[in-house]
Amino acid sequence: MDKTILLIEDDPAIIRLLKLALETNNYKTLIAKDGLGGLSLFLSEHPDLILLDLGLPDIDGMEVLLQIREMSKVPVIVVSARGSETEKIEALDGGADDYVTKPFNVKELMARIRVNLRKAVKDEASPVFVCKDLKADFERHQVFIGDELIHFTPIEFKILKLLIDNQGKVLTHKYIQSQIWGYESDDGYQSLRVYMAGLRKKIEKDTSKPEYIFTEIGVGYRFVG
Repeated sequence: MDKTILLIEDDPAIIRLLKLALETNNYKTLIAKDGLGGLSLFLSEHPDLILLDLGLPDIDGMEVLLQIREMSKVPVIVVSARGSETEKIEALDGGADDYVTKPFNVKELMARIRVNLRKAVKDEASPVFVCKDLKADFERHQVFIGDELIHFTPIEFKILKLLIDNQGKVLTHKYIQSQIWGYESDDGYQSLRVYMAGLRKKIEKDTSKPEYIFTEIGVGYRFVG
């Protein structure tokens, strides 16, 4: 058990389910049944990843998330019954790395945990990113699919780099727009969708069955290696 997961959740059935799943996957599990207890364990135990419910009995999970983000970049996956697009976007813009809606598939959640843990320990110093057939050399501004050099527009390259730098994390339309163009969209993110479609055509073998860039409908995009 070399990775520690902090579960901040007040539902006994969910706690039992996730404790069993986490320990079966060789994670050390810490449990807090309210927000203040979660913050206390976060400060004392320094977990590698946090699973956070938003509907906590003492303070709202969003407040817990914002306090954690003031102190740490530890991966936080929100696991909540709140499933509206607005609440997802609020949590992701507030610093959550991923958002899973209850009821959830345990195997999918374990996969998302693995992705976020890998992202947290990746070598930030390396300018070359390799995933399956995709190789991106950020220093030389070159992207290859297999041995083929793919030509990108500057905007497409910036979007790809932003997604890869945040591998496994859902990036909202608003966040991508602000990072790439420096302002919020006034066209319903249509320009972003056009650039994303062009980017996908260049790196995906089949855009209907993506390997790299996944759409979180109504929310944004996520790069999955």
